[in-house]
Parts: sequence; structure tokens; C-alpha cells
Amino acid sequence: MTLLCMAAACGQTPSTSTSASPGGPDRPVDTQAAPSPAVPVGHTLDPRKVPWSSATPGEGGRSLDVVWWSGVEPCHVLDRVEVDERTDKVIVTLYEGQDRRSPDAVCIEIAIQKTTKVELRSPLGDRQVVDGAS
Repeated sequence: MTLLCMAAACGQTPSTSTSASPGGPDRPVDTQAAPSPAVPVGHTLDPRKVPWSSATPGEGGRSLDVVWWSGVEPCHVLDRVEVDERTDKVIVTLYEGQDRRSPDAVCIEIAIQKTTKVELRSPLGDRQVVDGAS
């Protein structure tokens, strides 16, 4: 009963909901917050490729704003971004790992959206942007 009273006293509506994604587990979707900015830190523990969900060209097509679903720090930090620019496409591969300063950290399993800006050597033009993790 006490918990019910405490929850009712808060009077706030949660800002997240859960939506099913085809072929995968339910992911929390935050309907009010923008993706959290992330910058590559390098030298993480066990870096691995992570798929991204969107890559939006920046002004002038000289950069991409890449968005992906991830976990919380220090268990999931952006290690590096590899960009392979070709004449017909740009392949962007994100790598995440665990922060080297927290090798024994235990993190909650919650999905959050992150974003990073990727600079291109030449304007994107009509080249296709491809996820290197797929």
C-alpha cells in the first residue's frame, strides 16, 4: 500500500513507452528526449561493432549525424567510428566497448539512443550511406 501511495504522490506520467521492433526485443522509446551525444573515447575493453538506426547528412553534406540504440556508460561507450568513403557509397561502422577505467562495472540493462557527428572528407552528394555493422 505504501508503494502505491508513493507512486500516486509523484503525479508524473512516464516519458517512455515500449514498442515492439520487428524481429527483436522490445526497446524503450523516449518520446521527449533527444539522443545523448557521444564522442569516441578509444581504447575500450572488448570493442565490437554496433548497428546504427539513422545517418542524417549535416549542412553542406560534409558530415553525418549517426543515431543508434545503446546501453548506459561505463558498460557501453563509443570506442571509435570507422568511415570508408567510396565513389558510390559511404560505409560507417560504429564500435562500442566498456570503459577501461571501469572494468568491473555492473550496469543496468536499459536502451538509450545516442548520436555522434561523423565528418566526411568530401560532400556526401548522391552516395548511399551504409551501416558497416550489418
